[in-house]
Amino acid sequence: MNSKSVFCTAVLIATCAAAFATASVRAAEPIVFTSWGGTTQSSQDKDWAQPFTKATGIHVLMDGPTDYGKLKAMVDSGNVTWDVVDVEGDFAYAAQKAGLIEPIDFSIVKKDDLDPRFTSPGAVGSFYYSFVLGYNKSKFTGAQPSTWADLFDMKRFPGKRTLYKWSAPGVLELALLADGVPPNKLYPLDLDRAFKKLDTIKSDIVWWSGGAQSQQLLASGEAPIGMFWNGRLHALEQTGVPVGISWNENLTAADMLVIPKGAKHRDEAMKYLATATSAQAQAKFAEDTGYAPVNVKAPELMPAAAAKTLPDQYKTSQINLDMKYWAEHRDEIAKRWYAWQSK
Repeated sequence: MNSKSVFCTAVLIATCAAAFATASVRAAEPIVFTSWGGTTQSSQDKDWAQPFTKATGIHVLMDGPTDYGKLKAMVDSGNVTWDVVDVEGDFAYAAQKAGLIEPIDFSIVKKDDLDPRFTSPGAVGSFYYSFVLGYNKSKFTGAQPSTWADLFDMKRFPGKRTLYKWSAPGVLELALLADGVPPNKLYPLDLDRAFKKLDTIKSDIVWWSGGAQSQQLLASGEAPIGMFWNGRLHALEQTGVPVGISWNENLTAADMLVIPKGAKHRDEAMKYLATATSAQAQAKFAEDTGYAPVNVKAPELMPAAAAKTLPDQYKTSQINLDMKYWAEHRDEIAKRWYAWQSK
C-alpha cells in the first residue's frame, strides 16, 4: 500500500471514529420530561422513566410544572428544551390544531393497545382520572353525601366546599348536574345556569389549585366536602384519613402526553412514549397512584385489589368530559370564569 493509500485509510478511520463518537454522545443525551410535580410525577419517574433508562441507557430529566405558555414560547422561538410533556386533554387537542406538537409515530407507539378515548394523532393518554365527590367522614356523622347535589346542600351538609380553581373541565359540569341537567345534555354548556348554581355556594367555596392542597383542605376539615381527583383521595386514604368517596356521576378525563414541535430528541421521545404507555408501565403507575391506565392490557397485570379502586370500575356512572368542546371554548369560558371568581 502506498503512502497516499495509507493516508486515505487513516483519514477514513479517523472520520468514522469521530462520527461514531458523535453518534454515541448524541444517543447518550438525556431527554426532558415535564409534568405536574408531586406524587404523580414521582410515580411517572419511578414507573416510566427509570425502566426506560434501564432499557435504553437514555436518562430522563424531570422538569415542571407543565406551563402551556412556556411550551408555546419554546415552539415559537425554535428553542425547545422539553421533549415530552404531560398536558390536559383539551390543551392537547388545541395544541394539535395550532401546530404546536409533533404527530405520534404509531409504528413505535402501539396504538392498538391504547384506549381510543384518549388517543389522537398528536397525543396519547398519560393516565385517566375522575373528579369525584369526596368528604371527611369524621365531619359528617349522620347522613353521608353521595351526589353532586349534596355538594350544594348547605343545610344537610354544612361547612366549606373545596373546588378546583382553574378554568378547566369539571366544575361547570358538576354544577349543571347538581341542578338537574341530564348527563347527555351537558354540552354545549349552559354557562348562565352553571354560574347561577355556583352562586348559591360561592361564599363557602375554598379553592384548590393543586392536588396536595386539596388533600390538606379535606384532611384538616377546613373544607370537609368537595370535588377531588380520585388519585389524591386514594393517596390520602392510605395515610389513615377517614375519606369518603362517591363515584356517582364521576367526571372522567385524561392527561395526555405530547412532544413539542421541534423537540431536539424526537426519536428518543417517541420511544419514551412507547415505554410510558406500555401495559407494564401503566399497570405499575396505576397501582401506585389510583389513576386508571390508558393501556387496555394493563389491568390484567395489576393485583385484583388495586384494580378495583380504579375509575374504570365505575363506568356505569361515569361521564366523559368533552375535551374537544373545551379545546374550542376554553378561552371564552376562562374570561367569564375568572371574572366571576374576582367579584
